[in-house]
Amino acid sequence: MNSQNPGIAAPGLLKLGACLLYELLTIVAVIFVSTGLFVMIAGDAGHGVKRLLLQLFLWLVVGAYYIRCWITTGQTLAMQAWKLKLVDQRHQLLTLRQAMARYLLATVSMAFFGAGFLWAVVDKNNQFLHDRLLRYKVVSYTS
Repeated sequence: MNSQNPGIAAPGLLKLGACLLYELLTIVAVIFVSTGLFVMIAGDAGHGVKRLLLQLFLWLVVGAYYIRCWITTGQTLAMQAWKLKLVDQRHQLLTLRQAMARYLLATVSMAFFGAGFLWAVVDKNNQFLHDRLLRYKVVSYTS
């Protein structure tokens, strides 16, 4: 537990992993619906410029979901279910700029085969590399 904030601790790897799996299910649903909307409006996006536009659109939609969650409550749907919260060093919610920086670094992490997420396995506080670099943390709470 954290002496400054009773009831708050670093989450275990099992809890983080379960939350990431839940995140994946949520994002698959968001991508599925967003792709459907894009194809209804723009037509076939299987190749060429439309494919690139679809990829950019999906990256922006997923980013909007995460950023909105992080700045309003500090929690995505999966984080709410697993009682996790994203905070800065002062245990405050992220600002828009901070959330955007986190999304960009998390994207880079995913581009490198999820290496920044796997970092949590060797990190003493089970933090993702992008959170360690930006000085944010995912905390587990009991209430």
